[in-house]
Amino acid sequence: MNIFQKQESKITTISEKNESNVRSYCRNFPDIFQRAKGSIIYSESGREYIDFLAGAGALNYGHNNDFIKQRVMSYLDADGVAHGLDMYTSAKESFIAKFSELVLKPKKLDYKIQFCGPTGTNAVEAALKLARKVTKRSGIFSFMGAYHGMTLGSLSVTGNTEVKAGAIGTSNNVTFMPYPYGFMEKFDTIEFIDSVLNDSNSGIEKPAAIIFETVQAEGGIVVAPIDWMQRLRNLCNQHNILLICDDIQVGCGRTGPFFSFERADIFPDMVILSKSISGYGFPMSLLLIQPELDIWEPGEHTGTFRGNQLAFVGGTAALEYRESTNVEQDVKIKDFFLKNFLNKEIASISENIKVRGLGMIWGIDVANFGGSSLAKQITSRCFELGLIVERVGRDDTVIKILPPLTIEIPILQKGCSIIKQAFDEIVSK
Repeated sequence: MNIFQKQESKITTISEKNESNVRSYCRNFPDIFQRAKGSIIYSESGREYIDFLAGAGALNYGHNNDFIKQRVMSYLDADGVAHGLDMYTSAKESFIAKFSELVLKPKKLDYKIQFCGPTGTNAVEAALKLARKVTKRSGIFSFMGAYHGMTLGSLSVTGNTEVKAGAIGTSNNVTFMPYPYGFMEKFDTIEFIDSVLNDSNSGIEKPAAIIFETVQAEGGIVVAPIDWMQRLRNLCNQHNILLICDDIQVGCGRTGPFFSFERADIFPDMVILSKSISGYGFPMSLLLIQPELDIWEPGEHTGTFRGNQLAFVGGTAALEYRESTNVEQDVKIKDFFLKNFLNKEIASISENIKVRGLGMIWGIDVANFGGSSLAKQITSRCFELGLIVERVGRDDTVIKILPPLTIEIPILQKGCSIIKQAFDEIVSK
C-alpha cells in the first residue's frame, strides 16, 4: 500500500463517514494536511506540496507569513479584544488608519468603509441591498460567467446555473449581460447594454447597479479589456446606474496594483473586498462606498462577526508588509515569468490551448483540447507530483494558477515545471 492509499484509507474512516457530501476541495486533493509555510503545504506524512491555490486567493502573502504572524501573536499575548461586534477597538482603528494612509489617500480614493460579515458573499449582499436602497430600483445587471458568492443574493448575480440549482427563484430581478469572452469578444457588449437601456420595448428596466469582475476568476480567468471597463463606467454614468466592482479574489494586489480596476483608471461606486484583505487567511470582508451613497440607518446591515479583531490586526500588518517589501513590483516580475513560460511551454503544445491571465492569476484553457477530462487528468497528476492546482471555468476546463504573491521564483518555476511534466506525460498517451 503506497502513501496515497494509506492517507485515503484514513480519510475514508473519518471524513467520509462524518462530513457532509458538500465537501469539495478535499475530493480533489486527498491528503491530510498538517502545516504550511510560505508557498508550501505539508501533509501528516511529511509530503510537500507547492501551493498554486493559495486558499482560493485568501493567502496572497503566503502561509504563516512571519511579519503578519508576529503581529497577531503579540496581540493575542497582550489579551487584545478577540471579538468586538462593531464597537470601537484599537485594532479596528489601526486598520482604518493604515488602510486610509497606504491605500485610499495615495490613490486619491474617497470611500467610506463598511465592515460586513466575515465572508465575501456578505459584502456582495450589502452592496446589492444598498444599491437598491439608494436608487429605489430593484433590478441588477450581472454578467455571464460571473461568480459572486453562495448566499441567495450573491447566487442571484452568479452565472453558474449548477451551483444555484437548489435555490429556486434566486435570479429574480437580475439580468445577465454578455461578458467580452469567446464569441462575444467580437460583439460590442457595451453597445448592446446601452441599446437595451435606451429601448423602451426591450422589456428590461433600468437596474439599480451593474456588478462586475475585472477578471472573471471562477469564470475561467477571463480578463476584461481596459477600454471595455472604461466604457462600462461611462455607460453607468450616462444612465445613472451604480457600478459595483467585486474585487474579492483579484484585489489586494493579485493583478499588481492593490485594486484590480486601477489599470483602467476608473472609480467604481462600490468596491467589495474579502479573501486576502486580512493578510493571514482570517475571515474578513468589507465594502467601500462613495460617501454620498452611505445612507444606511444604524444596524440596517449587521452581523455578529463583522468585527473580526484578529483580521484587523492581520490586515494592518499585511498593508505594512506590502508597502515595505514592494509586493507590487514583485508581482510584475512573476507576471512576466508566468506569461512567457505558459505561452512558450504550454500554449505551444497546440493552437487549441489558450493561455489567459494577469499578474499572479493565470489560466490554461483546454476546452478545445481534451476538455474537462484532460483538465482533471492534468490537475490530478500535478497533485501526485506535489503541486496543488485547481480547475475553473465552464465545465472546469481551465487550469487555474493562483500562487501566493510572495512565492519564491525557484518554487514558482518548479510548480510550473510540474504542470509542464503533467502535460507531456498525459498528452503523449
